[in-house]
Amino acid sequence: MKFQIPTKTHIITGFLGTGKTTTILNLLANKPDGQKWAVLVNEFGEVGIDGALLSASGAAIREVPGGCICCAQGLPMQVALNQLLREQQLDVLLIEPTGLGHPASLLEQLCASQYQGVLAMGATLTLVNPQSLFDNRYLSHDTYRQQLALADVLVFNKTDLANCPQQTAAYAKADALGLTEKRCWLSQGQVPVSLLQTPPRPAAQKLIKAQQQAVDTVLPATLHVPQGQHFIRREQHQDGMHSLGFLFAPKTRFDFRELWFLLSACDVLRLKAVMMTEKGMMAFNAVDGALAITEIDIDSDSKIELIDHEQLDGDFLEAGLKAALLP
Repeated sequence: MKFQIPTKTHIITGFLGTGKTTTILNLLANKPDGQKWAVLVNEFGEVGIDGALLSASGAAIREVPGGCICCAQGLPMQVALNQLLREQQLDVLLIEPTGLGHPASLLEQLCASQYQGVLAMGATLTLVNPQSLFDNRYLSHDTYRQQLALADVLVFNKTDLANCPQQTAAYAKADALGLTEKRCWLSQGQVPVSLLQTPPRPAAQKLIKAQQQAVDTVLPATLHVPQGQHFIRREQHQDGMHSLGFLFAPKTRFDFRELWFLLSACDVLRLKAVMMTEKGMMAFNAVDGALAITEIDIDSDSKIELIDHEQLDGDFLEAGLKAALLP
């Protein structure tokens, strides 16, 4: 009789712009030889970007776009998770919920009876920008507090930024907030794979500490541009946040210079895009208005997602994107 070995499962959480995707890419690049890893990734908006960025890693990737895999129903997450588990015997599964997701509900789902003996919950890594611990806009946000409470390892990322507080001050603040004592201080998501071996606290203990919040969201299936159309546009509003996304038909190309001008002018909380230009496929990444551009080697349709506290001007962005189109 063949017995299934439970898949070691880790939640990689953190608020918007903390570097979760970069961290996962680094973990995948340094995983032990011969092991099969997979990633289940979710984004707040309906136009998923992270799946495209992770696609070159060689790991199995499943996306659950359009809200929160941590919602009360959880059906889209369960379908994607069951597909991954059915298709191959995995050694490690990394789950990246949206930075606006409620990870306590996700952890509760993963510990449900149907996954007993199937998943072995490992350490939850919570990424945090050190300066956010001193910002009441974050500390008053239910999701942010929940992410901190669930951390088995608190990963201070982006410590190379100019406005980063001193490590001693950040650790003292974490102590004052009663956060886990298992911490690391790094930049550019360079999390050592060995951190995943950190023994997790009992799930029940973490769930009691985290404020739970049910979100009833109907999540869409994977998006496709209908034949004969050049793009689709999607908008979403949830938990005081607004998202705006565009997915373009295959082979759609953009003028790099025009895109750079357009996206540099977008002063939003979070911007992610993978766009085909005359210079090749480019990844655009912005946090609080600071835009970074990287050439990437992936095969993906062009797509863009913006998230902000304020209502986004979809007509303005749509006009700008159309103006940047190449014949």
